[in-house]
Amino acid sequence: MASLKEVRNRIVSVNSTKQITAAMKMVSAAKLRRAQDAIIRMRPYAEKLNVLLSNVSASLDGNENKFAQQREVKHVLFVAIVSNRGLAGAFNTQVFRLIRKATAQAEARGEQVHVLSIGKKAADLYRRSAWHAAGLPENLAALYDGLSFDAVAPVAEAIMTKFAAGDYDRVELFYNKFKNAASQLVTEERFLPIMPPQADAEAHAPVKTDHIMEPDRRTIVEEIIPKSLKIQLYKAMLDSFAAEHGARMTAMHKATDNADDLIKELRLTYNKARQASITNEILEIVGGAEALKG
Repeated sequence: MASLKEVRNRIVSVNSTKQITAAMKMVSAAKLRRAQDAIIRMRPYAEKLNVLLSNVSASLDGNENKFAQQREVKHVLFVAIVSNRGLAGAFNTQVFRLIRKATAQAEARGEQVHVLSIGKKAADLYRRSAWHAAGLPENLAALYDGLSFDAVAPVAEAIMTKFAAGDYDRVELFYNKFKNAASQLVTEERFLPIMPPQADAEAHAPVKTDHIMEPDRRTIVEEIIPKSLKIQLYKAMLDSFAAEHGARMTAMHKATDNADDLIKELRLTYNKARQASITNEILEIVGGAEALKG
């Protein structure tokens, strides 16, 4: 059995860890509320805009809309959107696992894969690998310092420029989609090329692709479509940001509960060791007294 001093020191250590995890849980809960409000406001707008973007793109030919060109896929860009910090359970790991699976499938088809890292954890993993995407913005972990559309827009623009130049034939986003504070959905989402709208399978109705465009087709192509793509990337980062704080809050809540359970066990062990020590001292005193009587 461990000595009383060892058990006492361990109780102090676990209690200190519990205080840290409880504080981190409270910080994540406060940040989660703001991040959750931001993605809840953004998501309906971004999803409706994505539908409109697909419909409008379907009415343009390949020469008018360079972001909807369907080419033979030889080079693929995966955008890994993860966090800068750990202590969030499997938040980052499940994104990396999905990327590995998608990479294996792409390479089996003969496609060359590159990964753009958004978040320090992804940069640490892919920076020195053969999958690292050269020629795109670096050090994107700073985007989370005051996450805003203006900060994300240049990154989306650089990706679109690479796609338009033919450096990449397909671009996919990998991130955790925020569902609620306790669960996140790891997501693979097409970014480029813009996919045509899907017909309603139940109604068997064709998709309407004839639209009246205001102010004109050129403005739609040069301004509205690029801005819509930037909003799509911004929405994915907001989703990931909110999901990160939800995952960390859940992980720290579980860690605090585990610390409570461990402290209870250690206190029970301490009390047993203390009782055994007291019993031994009493036996020694009684034995000494009997020896003196003899």
